[in-house]
Amino acid sequence: MTATATRNGTLSEVELLAMSADDYMNAAQLEFFRQRLLALQAELRENSEETRSHLRETVATPDEADRATQEEEQVLEQRIRDRELKLLHKVEAALRRIEDGSYGYCEVSGEPIGVGRLLARPTATLSIEEQERHEREERLYR
Repeated sequence: MTATATRNGTLSEVELLAMSADDYMNAAQLEFFRQRLLALQAELRENSEETRSHLRETVATPDEADRATQEEEQVLEQRIRDRELKLLHKVEAALRRIEDGSYGYCEVSGEPIGVGRLLARPTATLSIEEQERHEREERLYR
């Protein structure tokens, strides 16, 4: 499916970007992001189950080199799974924000985060300005 195609009456990315600022986070836009987040949630859950299944199926090998390789692969899979779990929590939080009406607005300033930023990162909670300020402070106080 292309970015211009609509599915089940949901806006396409092109239609979403063409909307005026006055339409920011209207019902159609919220539904677009809700569907995007639900798809991401389903994908993350599926990946998690595949990883879990793969780790259960791993058979120990007597060869030390093979076992070391296998353990390294498991560590990498666990790291990926941990990242995906963190992202899953962010997705679920974003879905809750859609329900409570705060989705799309910066949690610090209350200003709109922006459709473009939300397309790139649908779990964003900060505007670009606040995110940059947060990153500067983080570097300063490390």
